[in-house]
Amino acid sequence: MRRRTLLSTLASIPASPALAQAPAWVPDRPISLVVPFLAGGSTDIAGRIMADRMGPGLGPNARIIVENRAGAGGSVGSEWVRQRPADGYTILLGSASSHGTNPAALPSQTPYDPVADFTPIASVGGGPLVVVVPQASPFRTIGDLIAGIRARPGMLPWATSGVGGIGHLSGEFLKISVGGLEAEHVPYRGGSAVMEALAKGEVAYSFEVLASSAPHLRDGLSRGLAVTSRERHPLFPGIPTLAETVAPGFDVTTWNVLLGPRGLPAPVQAALNGAARAALSEPATRDRLAAAGVDPAAPMAPEETRAFLAAELAKFREIVRRANIRLGG
Repeated sequence: MRRRTLLSTLASIPASPALAQAPAWVPDRPISLVVPFLAGGSTDIAGRIMADRMGPGLGPNARIIVENRAGAGGSVGSEWVRQRPADGYTILLGSASSHGTNPAALPSQTPYDPVADFTPIASVGGGPLVVVVPQASPFRTIGDLIAGIRARPGMLPWATSGVGGIGHLSGEFLKISVGGLEAEHVPYRGGSAVMEALAKGEVAYSFEVLASSAPHLRDGLSRGLAVTSRERHPLFPGIPTLAETVAPGFDVTTWNVLLGPRGLPAPVQAALNGAARAALSEPATRDRLAAAGVDPAAPMAPEETRAFLAAELAKFREIVRRANIRLGG
């Protein structure tokens, strides 16, 4: 009788939060981190750094292997991850292209919802773009360039690494921010082709990711007139921002976020977020990312990552709307 009373009493006591928590997830096989771009770029390098540093935070034998699935500005690899089981063994390093500009400017070519179809894990980092002109250009400041475009409407073409990309949307955003600019956008395949076109004088200026333009700027092969971030970049403090010169409030940057398929279990999401936050808190990881041209993000919780992603997508959609960009639906 006493035993029955004791069991009844124990059953009536609510479980404590500690007892109610699901057990921590520890992977028992390698995790695939899909980078939806070719090997060698800044997103790929960032992915490899995070894969290397996150593994130890998931368990003594945990391994994360980078898998490149490039195509369509990151959409191919992102769609592949969307279709994978939500078990934590396939995750994605999404980008401003795959989860921002592409869905905003090319919705008919993006077969997924960049927010609803993925589970947020953590933000990794990013960086600004830079307005670049050839070294021999007569334009010494961003104000000079704006005045030159206005003086010769339609005569000063500009280049980016592709239609609908972050460089393209940044250039269109500048047009609507300052007003009265008529200049033809010329898309090239990749940053190296853009820099070659600049050197040959085929285009007057370009919007390119600062990380990929940095060697040309350091070697004096081109000149940076302004960066697209809210603040100046520590690697090039002499280059002003668009916001402080000709376009108050201008703020566009690249970024990378870790995502899983929709429905990732909470313990898996928490374990991956914890590993990412621990890695990003290490000075060695932050130094490696910075050396690759990626400004490390402040460690974010999953819901902060979701809010960031949604806000960036909304910003790019607003740019597309205001610039009246029509690129395939």
